Amino acid sequence: MAEVFMSCYDRIMRKKPLIETNPYLLDPEKFRKDLITSVSSSTAIETGARVETIARTLAKEPRIMPVKTRQGSGR
Repeated sequence: MAEVFMSCYDRIMRKKPLIETNPYLLDPEKFRKDLITSVSSSTAIETGARVETIARTLAKEPRIMPVKTRQGSGR
């Protein structure tokens, strides 16, 4: 019975990315500000640093850093 419901549910729901459907993510400036607030508070809890200091650091112009990718297994 659950399989029937799930296949029906998948057909009814349109598949759109959250960035297109969540009104809080549509404004890039507000999104960045809220993201900095969220990351700052989480990081402060983990590291013991002040939220304001972390937020100030994150609010600076982002530096472009190369993404490191692994080839094959990480073992």
